[in-house]
Amino acid sequence: MSDIIKRNVSVLGPNDFTGIKLEEPADYAAGLPAVKVALQHAFSEMGVLKSFRALSHMNQKEGFDCPGCAWPDPEKPSRLGEYCENGVKALAEEATHKKVDKDFFAKYSVEELSRWSDFEIGKSGRITEPMVLRSDKVNYEPISWKEAYALIAKELHELNSPNEAAFYTSGRSSNEAAFLYGLFVRAFGTNNMPDCSNMCHESSGVALNETLGIGKGSVKLEDFDQAEVVIVMGQNPGTNHPRMLSALQKCKENNGKVISVNPLEEAGLIRFKNPQEVKGVLSSGTSLTDIHLQVKINQDVSLLKLIIKKLAILDKERANVFDHKFIERYTNGYDNLLNDVKNYSNDKLLELCGVKEELVNEVVELIANKEKIIICWAMGLTQHKNGVENIKECVNLLLLKGSLGKPGSGTCPVRGHSNVQGDRTVGIMHHVSPVLNESIEKTFGFTPPNKEGLDTVHAIKAMYDRKVKVFMALGGNFLSAASDTLYTAQALQNCDLTVQVSTKLNRTHLVTGKTALILPTIGRSELDIKNGQPRFFTVENSMGKVHQSKGLMKPASDNLISEPEIIGGIADTYFNSDHVVNWKELSEDYKLIREKIENVIKGFDDINTRSKGSGFYLPNNVRDLDFDKLPNQKAQFSICDLPKHEVAENEFILMTIRSHDQFNTTIYGLDDRYRGIYNERRIVMMNKNDMIRYDLNALDVIDLISNYDNKERKAINFLVVPYNIPQGNLAAYFPETNVLVPYDHFADKSHTPISKSIIIQIDKR
Repeated sequence: MSDIIKRNVSVLGPNDFTGIKLEEPADYAAGLPAVKVALQHAFSEMGVLKSFRALSHMNQKEGFDCPGCAWPDPEKPSRLGEYCENGVKALAEEATHKKVDKDFFAKYSVEELSRWSDFEIGKSGRITEPMVLRSDKVNYEPISWKEAYALIAKELHELNSPNEAAFYTSGRSSNEAAFLYGLFVRAFGTNNMPDCSNMCHESSGVALNETLGIGKGSVKLEDFDQAEVVIVMGQNPGTNHPRMLSALQKCKENNGKVISVNPLEEAGLIRFKNPQEVKGVLSSGTSLTDIHLQVKINQDVSLLKLIIKKLAILDKERANVFDHKFIERYTNGYDNLLNDVKNYSNDKLLELCGVKEELVNEVVELIANKEKIIICWAMGLTQHKNGVENIKECVNLLLLKGSLGKPGSGTCPVRGHSNVQGDRTVGIMHHVSPVLNESIEKTFGFTPPNKEGLDTVHAIKAMYDRKVKVFMALGGNFLSAASDTLYTAQALQNCDLTVQVSTKLNRTHLVTGKTALILPTIGRSELDIKNGQPRFFTVENSMGKVHQSKGLMKPASDNLISEPEIIGGIADTYFNSDHVVNWKELSEDYKLIREKIENVIKGFDDINTRSKGSGFYLPNNVRDLDFDKLPNQKAQFSICDLPKHEVAENEFILMTIRSHDQFNTTIYGLDDRYRGIYNERRIVMMNKNDMIRYDLNALDVIDLISNYDNKERKAINFLVVPYNIPQGNLAAYFPETNVLVPYDHFADKSHTPISKSIIIQIDKR
């Protein structure tokens, strides 16, 4: 390698304040303000004509899938627009006229760019050509695609073992790209395939696999029309999955009830003004939540145990509260579950969860008389030490009520990125699947590795320890998404080479290995043409339906290449065009990739035909009440422990959250409109009584400090915002507070970081 210089980059960016303005939190979501803000973003980034053209095709059957969340499209998408405010923001970021080209990188070094905020970095524009940051430079320079492939191949060949490389995947990749990526990684010789699921819904996958036999939810979108009760736990759909509000609205219109369980009362679950309807915009909207349970952070198991205990007492009195025929036929462990809840006193469970008993009794009485129940959840349940058990306790309640395998009922983990579930389905996983390996060997003629690979947190440690020397990311902003930001930054910097397939600039492009590559790719909304013919790819939504996505806009640059072709180019160069897989041919022909997916993975029969239009559902054993892969061929009740938090008198439990102006690590703006917080991200929400206790006033400046295993981590310069949050609990935005999350403290079994229950102290400045 060339001489190496130590780059003086900022890992965290600026910590200055930007001019906060506070208002009362909103009491509804969407409506005219959402339409106004969405169009402002679209027009400013894309222009008026391009905006309307693109939006008219987003989430339509012959159009492209939203680059935002994984919420499913209805069978008949609205012609007025099947998208939400944050979906428009995501599209505007991708289809922006702004460009990041060689002149941009010549003007700004990585050292200078790293001192920009994440918001400023993200607003810089689309990357237009492959770039290299050489080990003796601080500015990216252009590199040809051929040279980039050769550089990657050279570094991979110089490794002592394939396990010295890690290949990360973000959830926006298509099924075709993810399948080909996983195929190359296995052909290369490792299962080091960490992915964004490791940091979000891995707890869901583990819990659902162990209890129900599939790591996915069981509901379909139309189930919300028939549900009698929808319980939304640890989720803020008004910001994170706004189109879900339409499904909740239909539930309410059909006399269903909605229960929300969250430390924060969110506007999107209070009231919804549907912008697709004239009445939704002009009227007062639809009231959504019937009962809000303001649970303390990570006390969901305590609350659910209390509900189950009270339901069990009613069942003895009435004999029909639980579905005993269902329990007898389909489940295992019922008696053990009931014996377990007897060990806990009502008073103790009430104290732990912090919910008023009269509200718990309302919920119990409501659930007792219903059988069509859906439980939805997101990161508020999964990102804890006991994240897996949080989900298992939800499954317990559904099993008791027989609320599986029937219309209007089931499990609903609400996924983030629009194909994060599809990536896992087509083979992105660090675990070894003997069935998948056997199928790959039969189809392609090589033997995949059978040693378990590294997940995200263990890949970070391996990079930090210099055991992984090459890191490649198919999409995403790894540094900002991962826990323990400073540790992760050092891990990346310890690598010899970091490679990122991206559309836009982010902080991980600035905190890199000794040598770094940016390989720019075509976006969701853009035409993907080969030999004069447009190509389409497929995605899987949050409810297991596979469908096509086809862009229509001119690509941001003529020098962009699709993800499958980038992967194929790397693989073909690495193997020197001498491998049993014809990587070049496969990467250029998406139809051929889909045929191979059909051969390798169950459920993709005739994918090239069935993925068109509204698409098709993959097999789901829970919908069929088929539990033959589980012990005794039955669904499993679980004995879940209460969460264990040793919180001292001067400590809080902090949860990281998104603002309304962001999606995952992408910052669209500086406003959190629904919570009444404007033009500032460095805030911490605190109960007014806690403020009095610590002699704090609104907008006082504090530092946040975590201390795990005698290692202090600090996030400095945060403004105190009085908010309706349980005492002893705090909330602040990520990625700014990811620095507080220890990389080596994570959920049992799933290894998901504890980003929603960090024990911290505060220090007034």
